[in-house]
Order: sequence, then C-alpha cells, then structure tokens
Amino acid sequence: MGNEGVVAVEKALSLLDCFKPGAEALSLAALALASGIHKTTVYRLMNSLERMNYVVRSEAGLYSLGPRLLYLGKLYEQSFHLASVVEPVLHHLATTTKESASYYVLEKNLRLCLFRVEPSEGLRETRLPGTAFPLDDTAIGKVLRVWGLHERLFEKPPQLPIFTAGARDQHTAAFATPVFGAGDNFMAALTLSGPASRLEPAYASGSLTEVQLASASELSRKLGASALFCERMYAA
Repeated sequence: MGNEGVVAVEKALSLLDCFKPGAEALSLAALALASGIHKTTVYRLMNSLERMNYVVRSEAGLYSLGPRLLYLGKLYEQSFHLASVVEPVLHHLATTTKESASYYVLEKNLRLCLFRVEPSEGLRETRLPGTAFPLDDTAIGKVLRVWGLHERLFEKPPQLPIFTAGARDQHTAAFATPVFGAGDNFMAALTLSGPASRLEPAYASGSLTEVQLASASELSRKLGASALFCERMYAA
C-alpha cells in the first residue's frame, strides 16, 4: 500500500503553516514559494482545504485561514490542561535528580510557583504551589526577568541552565531554564532547587545540566515550541 494519502496530508498542513502574522492572506504563487510545493499541487490542495472550510478565498484570489481552524483551536483550548503537561515532566525531573522541581511564571512582577514536585527522600527545600516571591537575583528571577521582561542582565546570552547559590538565603541554590510554547514564545522558568551544599558541587561537575536541558526541551515541545527552536535553545 502506498503512502500518497499521508504525503498529501502533510503537504496540505504545511500550506496552513505558511500563514503567519503579517502574512494572513497569500496568493497561490506566494504559497508555492513559501512551501516549496509545485503551484499546480498547491492549487489542488487549497481547493480541498477550501471545501472543508480550513481556508477561504477572496474575490482577488487570496487565501486566508478559515473558520474550521477557529473551531479546532477552541476545542483544543477546552481540552488542554496545563497541569497534565507540566507535572509529568516535573515528576520525572525530581525523581531523576532527587531535587525539587518547579514551574515558575510571571505574575504581576512576582515570580509565582505554579507547579512543584518534591523528591521522595533526602533533605529538601519545601514550598507549596501558589507561593510568590519578588523578582530577585535568583536563577529563577533572572530567567523570568531576561526572557519574560526582556531585561538586559547579561552582556551575551547566558549558558543554560542559569545557576545561583545564596541569592535568596545562604543555604539554598537553584538551576533555572526558560520554557517556551506556541510561536516559540516564553512561558515559564523550569527549576531545580535545594540545599546549596548539594547543588553547588552539582553545578561545578555539570551533573544536572543535561537532564534539566532535556526536560526543558521536552516540556517546550509539548507546549507548542518548534523542534528546531528547541534544538538551538537547549544545545548543551
């Protein structure tokens, strides 16, 4: 059995990906150029998408996204639960590293711990989800300030994950890595925190770097960031 049907679906979906902010209406020629698909094939695929209301065509012959996509987007919003995506990654990270794994977001110029998973054993820094702190000089605060508020804290892009020890109190330390979502837009800081006596040696040896970068990349892809963006952002 051939795979022409699968190839056709992939080509049709790639045409939908050609529509971007600033390019909401495209001609047949522009779609062929952007997609690399022959103009005749683009014409046939766009006719099918138009019949199914995934695109609409104006009298001038320009194509735009259709109402069916809005319906699917709203359906996705209703079925998407952030916790179901974030918490499994945090559980894996905490289990693998034996440290506390958290997901911090910006909330009215504060850093808000939205999700947190504690390790099952060992000395740890316990904190409840919903806890908020000022945007300080901790690794978590720096990630939120640099990628969320676009503050210029570094002369050049910092090496990930960012690490600080003793920034909030002398006994604790944290690793933090930015997490991205749809459109490769910044969403949160993925963090590992715990006693400085344990994390400082881990930072010096680099023993936690790979697992945290891998977790941040996995979470970003699940939240909608592109694979190519993640590959570049989280290269060790």
